[in-house]
Amino acid sequence: MSHPAGVDEHTADTSSYDRTGDVRMTSSHIVGLVARREILTRLKDKGFIVSSIFIIVLIMGSVVFQVLIQSGASSVAVGITGGPQYFSAAIEEQADALGLDAEVTEYDDESTAREAVQSEEIDAAVVDGNSVLVNESLDDALGAAISGAINGLTLAQRLTDEGVNPDILQPVALDVMSLQPAADAADEKGLVAFVSILLLYTLLIFFGQFIAQGVVEEKASRVIEVLLAAVKPWQLLAGKIIGLGVLAFAQLLIICAAGLGGAIAFDVITVPGAAIATVVQVLGWFVLGFTLVAALFAVCGALVSRQEDLQTVLLPMTLILVAALVLAITAGQNPNGTLAKVTSFLPALSTMVMPVRVATGSVAWWEIVLAVILMLATIVAVVRIGGRIYSGALLGKGGRVKVRDALAAERVS
Repeated sequence: MSHPAGVDEHTADTSSYDRTGDVRMTSSHIVGLVARREILTRLKDKGFIVSSIFIIVLIMGSVVFQVLIQSGASSVAVGITGGPQYFSAAIEEQADALGLDAEVTEYDDESTAREAVQSEEIDAAVVDGNSVLVNESLDDALGAAISGAINGLTLAQRLTDEGVNPDILQPVALDVMSLQPAADAADEKGLVAFVSILLLYTLLIFFGQFIAQGVVEEKASRVIEVLLAAVKPWQLLAGKIIGLGVLAFAQLLIICAAGLGGAIAFDVITVPGAAIATVVQVLGWFVLGFTLVAALFAVCGALVSRQEDLQTVLLPMTLILVAALVLAITAGQNPNGTLAKVTSFLPALSTMVMPVRVATGSVAWWEIVLAVILMLATIVAVVRIGGRIYSGALLGKGGRVKVRDALAAERVS
């Protein structure tokens, strides 16, 4: 069976199913077919696949880079020759207290230790417990660890010689009760929220562009005329949003799982539960935000007939998303400020601002509920009104279609 020029196999399948006289298709079935068509089309798109792999590699590379920086800054190698008893254990204990990961190696004589320092196998060598060999200079933290170990063992030995039990030097353990969440946990939640918001912003722009470009391509190739003979405009719009929404959510889920798994595996994140909870709530906000943004981008795409005109109509939406990202960063620095509170309830901005505020733990439950309700109400309004504009503008040719003309055309049809 031959298909009209410009109509792909998936489009033809959708049309033939719908035009069959013996089979009455439900709206959900039609929407499902359109969504399936969008998914299959994008999965065959090399640009989509390459971009997905690039983002995953970028996130994992960031995690590995963070690990290398942290490990390089906190790991030290020390050599010792002679010195008091238990010297190695004392250096390791002092280094741990200072946030260093010390590897201590014992050498038989000073010349061997000196060679190890010169070849940079170790950072420093302690000779007979009273001198330190280094290539150029002694790191302050490492010097404090060595000094603390030597002084502690020397003092303990002097007390023993005087008949005093060295245990009197043991510090008193304090029972610490925190009245606020630990700073590290709060910082980690904020960091995870910030990275997730960057991903959310990227994917909203990325898939929004896909939807708009797809609509323009269908208008330019007259595929839209064949589609509208088989399905209603709102069914086509819903199918596009659902199809690309599934791909976008799957991509975000894979990226978050890969990044979060790598961060936990390499101990970049020390409070996995809090980080996972932050990612989950960002995923929830992504579903709401994508539905709203996808509908708006699709409507914008329907207003023009050429790719050259697309960026002009998309500019307002792009600026709104950029503003949302900037406000989210601002909210991370001052989550209880007036600007952060107000924008976390504005539907076009709350998708990015509210997750950052929630990550700080300073948001009441009713604020989250109210923001979600406002977002849902806006989605309903945009889909209803945007659907009418989308329907009236799809068959417009020859340039940019005005919103007023699109609404008038929809009423006539």
